[in-house]
Amino acid sequence: MRMSDIAKDKMTRSLKKRGSLSSLSSHDFQRKELRGRIKDCVSTVSHMDEPGQRDVASCLTVQMENTYQLGPTKHFPVVTVNHILKDVLTNYLQEEQYEPELCRQMTKTISEVIKAQVKDLLVPRYKLIVVVHIGQRNGQSIQIGSRCLWNPKSDNFSSYVFRNSSLFALANVYAVYFE
Repeated sequence: MRMSDIAKDKMTRSLKKRGSLSSLSSHDFQRKELRGRIKDCVSTVSHMDEPGQRDVASCLTVQMENTYQLGPTKHFPVVTVNHILKDVLTNYLQEEQYEPELCRQMTKTISEVIKAQVKDLLVPRYKLIVVVHIGQRNGQSIQIGSRCLWNPKSDNFSSYVFRNSSLFALANVYAVYFE
């Protein structure tokens, strides 16, 4: 081997060790040179991450693959959610009197409790929307309507109305399947 061959071999090894040499090993590099066609066959990488410079979040990302699942394996349990709505509304509002500020906070608290308990059922791939209305019973009537765009084969809802002497409460849970 000549001195230039030794230098090229060292350069090839150092490039390969750093990850800058993509497809040629030092043996292949020498073989191409021996055939008589000397070409610039070394490809380089313009950006290289050192092991100590990697971001922790990039190491923890998980590549999820498509499941091509178009329908739920487990449907939304309407009856079980109805029991949750009844229990939560009864426990929180049984002895309460209507006060506007208290009821404003209670709607937030009750909706969070309902959402947490429904999530504990571990129904996969459903987005949950919880809406709670609390109003005063004072001899008037009220109509509450809601509209959603959904698939009737997979999406569902659950609703419960609670009443005591001074207030009413309506709780709705909408479950929309996430494809």
